[in-house]
Amino acid sequence: MDDLLAKLPRPALDYLDGHRPDEIECIVPDLSGIARGKAMPAAKFSGQSHFYLPNSIFLQTITGDWAYPEGELYTEPDMVLVPDFATASAAPWTADRTLQIIHDVNDRDGKPVPIAPRNVLKRVVALYEEQGLRPIVAPEMEFFLVARNTDPNQPVVPPVGRTGRRAAQRQAYSVSAVDEYGPVIDDIYDFAEAQGLEIDGILQEGGAGQIEMNLRHGDPVRLADEIFYFKRLIREAALRHDCFATFMAKPIQDEPGSAMHIHHSVVNAQTGENIFSDAQGRETEAFLHFIAGLQNHLPSVIAILAPYVNSYRRYVPDFAAPINLEWGRDNRTTGLRVPISGPAARRVENRLPGMDVNPYLGIAASLACGLLGLREGRLPREAFTGNAFALGEGIPGNLGEALALFEADAAMQEVLGPEFCKVYAAVKKNENNQFLQVISPWEREHLLLNV
Repeated sequence: MDDLLAKLPRPALDYLDGHRPDEIECIVPDLSGIARGKAMPAAKFSGQSHFYLPNSIFLQTITGDWAYPEGELYTEPDMVLVPDFATASAAPWTADRTLQIIHDVNDRDGKPVPIAPRNVLKRVVALYEEQGLRPIVAPEMEFFLVARNTDPNQPVVPPVGRTGRRAAQRQAYSVSAVDEYGPVIDDIYDFAEAQGLEIDGILQEGGAGQIEMNLRHGDPVRLADEIFYFKRLIREAALRHDCFATFMAKPIQDEPGSAMHIHHSVVNAQTGENIFSDAQGRETEAFLHFIAGLQNHLPSVIAILAPYVNSYRRYVPDFAAPINLEWGRDNRTTGLRVPISGPAARRVENRLPGMDVNPYLGIAASLACGLLGLREGRLPREAFTGNAFALGEGIPGNLGEALALFEADAAMQEVLGPEFCKVYAAVKKNENNQFLQVISPWEREHLLLNV
């Protein structure tokens, strides 16, 4: 047990406050970003040298079905779980002293399993490092607090706040609107502090009960870990106050969707200088090449950034979500925005990902587009200065179209890894086919007796 305690980061030790942990959760993010794994007594964890899970956890669909890539001989072999003790974190909503630890996933020969989302992101970051570069990201998280919904046939509605009224829509940046569900926010802050997670700020977004939370900038893998943890702690905070937190891209009809905007910059690994700015503080060619890579390759990864059939309901004009790949300076109607900043903080904001994205895969896919842009050295289209919503759509309109583009981009497949891409496409095709068999209330209402 002492060996375990010696490996824990300071926030985890502070949470234990001199006590020994009771339980350890060994967790792995699956293809959907759901925590899979096993829990065990801390004493057993500290005395055990190996942990295993079958690779089928990466073949399971969001419905609980299984997808098998065509031509694959499937035997469900075990993978070796390797604890990353830097991720050891409190689970402060539990009744005892529980720690959760994210595990890396290797095969029996010690090689990273290529279909594991955390390994996919590490693969992309390593490709930057091979070029002497270090990518920096800063994610924004949007989500809804909603009333408990235990019947899937009933629409999702906003929660009741402390005034006894349901949360109101169109109250963006209202402090009073955030105060309506202050107790939930308080628990989010408390849980985050116990886990050693830093929040840059929380604000009310445009939807009823919709919140945006900004995170600090930094290493892509560390930030993806934090989003993975944040989604779990936010759900737990909401449940304490008789409501749900949902990261669904479009949970409520006629309300805005929820995004996970990703701010990107790239620094020289040796000097730490932002390669998007030159010595005089001007935009560099690398900056433009990165934007061009996003414009040219984002269509092929929309299937990752918008991973479910519901995701495409978010891409609606005038609902604060982009519908094309134009870029502009301080222009929130474009899919790619360059925020106002000084030269050292020059960055590109990718506004395409939905909050339903697996954070590891969303960041990996976005970085992969930028990396291909740096390699290809092409220039983007001219910066757009008007209302980009007026241009019409420039991205796939549904998951089926997006998957076709995903499978056709050979350069992207090589960056993300062919084995991962094959499994991901199989899982998403399975989910899409299942959805197409569902008859919606709209169809029964308007078609049953009228056609």
